[in-house]
Amino acid sequence: MAGALAIRDRCAVCGLDLRENDSGDGPASLVIFPLGAILVGLALWVEFSFNPPIWVHIVVWPIVGVVLAIGMMRPLKAALVALQYRHRRREMGL
Repeated sequence: MAGALAIRDRCAVCGLDLRENDSGDGPASLVIFPLGAILVGLALWVEFSFNPPIWVHIVVWPIVGVVLAIGMMRPLKAALVALQYRHRRREMGL
């Protein structure tokens, strides 16, 4: 496996060449803002509800943030590649 966020060269089902597709920074920008708001809200809720020591925040939130970011980026990247295929076929040489 080339990476958790890498796009395959060919579709495993239909054999479509996906090397020309590039979702760019779109998925990252679509993940950063909602995920940041969610994590800040959760951190504030944990702080005011349970009043944990600061090290709990330092340990928990980076791990939760990275896991959620990767989990959200994969489907968004796939969706943007699918939208690119649907709307820009001629630019992809199809």
